[in-house]
Parts: sequence; C-alpha cells; structure tokens
Amino acid sequence: MITANVSVLKKELDQCTHEELIKLCLRLSKFKKENKELLTYLLFEAHNEEFYIASVKEEMNTQFDAINTSSYYFIKKSVRKILSTTKKYIRYSQQTETEVLLLIYFLKKLKAMKPTYLKNVVLVNTYNTQLKMVKKKIETFHEDLQYDLTLELEKIL
Repeated sequence: MITANVSVLKKELDQCTHEELIKLCLRLSKFKKENKELLTYLLFEAHNEEFYIASVKEEMNTQFDAINTSSYYFIKKSVRKILSTTKKYIRYSQQTETEVLLLIYFLKKLKAMKPTYLKNVVLVNTYNTQLKMVKKKIETFHEDLQYDLTLELEKIL
C-alpha cells in the first residue's frame, strides 16, 4: 500500500461529510495511543495552554520522583524517557513558548535531582543540549518575553 501525502488526504477529507469525519477520527484514535493523546489535547486542552503546561509539569514531577537512583544507568534511562515524553507533549502543542517553558522546567528538575547529573557525561550532555536549544528558541521571541524567559533561565544556571 502506498501512503498518500498530506495534500491528497486533505482533498479527500474535504469531500467527507461530518459523520464520516467523526467515524474516521474515532477509528484513527483506536490504532495508536499517540493519536488518542493528540486528539485529547486538541479537543480538551488546546484552548487552555496554561493548564496543559501545568499538567505536563505535574507528570514530569511524578516521573522525576519515580527515578531509580541506585545507579547512573537507571538515572540516564529515566531522564531520557522523561525528555522524550516531554518532547512528545511539546509536539502536540506546537507552540514555541510552551516548548521553552517545559524545557526550562525539565532543566530545573534535572539540576535539582539528587544525585547530581554532573557526575555523568551523558546527563551533562543532555543538559547542555537542551540548554542550547532553549537559548536558541528564546532568541526568536519578542523582547519582553525574551527578557522574562532569560531571567527564568538564569535562575537555574
């Protein structure tokens, strides 16, 4: 089976009735958890971005609290999983400000974590990579927002 590109899919969806679109969305949501999560975001959380950010931060807190700190191997695996989950939620939102706020929070939690991330090269590299990404994204914002986010970032540095 050859997968159609987005423009072909859009033309075909334009021809569907309202009921057919509902059936297609529900069928799509049955196949992958990510499809269901994206649909949930679009229907229930997209209108209130602050609540969405707060709920993602709460999930990050839960994940950071559950990290097995017996060895750096488990810490690395857990931090990578938290980061990939956070990136998934950022993709749902598609707002750069949300991305920066969530990554700053991730950096803050990683820095506050015990044992320290500084004793492991992989964790240090993860921290530095995300820090560079945040700084790069902040530069694209309006001056006022840039100033506020830079102050927030300097608090954790």
